[in-house]
Amino acid sequence: MEGTNPVNKKLTAALSGGAVLVLALTGCSGDNGNNDKLNSWAKQVCDAVQPQAKKIEAANAAIQKETSDNSAPDAVRKTDAQAFQDMSDAYKAIGAAVDGAGAPDVTDGKKKQTDAVKELNGISASYAALKKQVDGLDTKDQAKFADGLKGIATQLTKLSQSGNDALKKLEEGDVGKAMAKQESCKSASSPSAARG
Repeated sequence: MEGTNPVNKKLTAALSGGAVLVLALTGCSGDNGNNDKLNSWAKQVCDAVQPQAKKIEAANAAIQKETSDNSAPDAVRKTDAQAFQDMSDAYKAIGAAVDGAGAPDVTDGKKKQTDAVKELNGISASYAALKKQVDGLDTKDQAKFADGLKGIATQLTKLSQSGNDALKKLEEGDVGKAMAKQESCKSASSPSAARG
């Protein structure tokens, strides 16, 4: 059984970055004046993001619970695969929400929107690929399983960073200020939303 625990912890740490990604949507504060068009855009996006952020948090929590319980490889694989599927679905839904909201009413709004949607869809596809990878792990061989998880943890670290970068660009300036004013964006990032 040795060897899986530190790897599981590494996996958990890497996964925690995934939740940060969506919650980066709420990192700004301030006032963007009375741009009703932009505020309306921000409300539409934030309202759509909130349930998806909760889904991602729940997926993270499931993986952390499975890891801290030091569960059998079969259980870890099953939980991780489901969590990656949920994350893939959530990022796809966020991408669709940003896409459906149209371009924010700011300079380069169209480019910001297009880049963010492309990035979010890419992240969704990456999580779907990780699910396939987890499904294919050999749970009968403990060492191989640990190595497989290690590789997945490395990919997750990169994934959460690229997502953060994309959303930071979307939220620069007035877009972030408008989003910070939305109740649904505030509650998406509040610690009380996280279970455990």
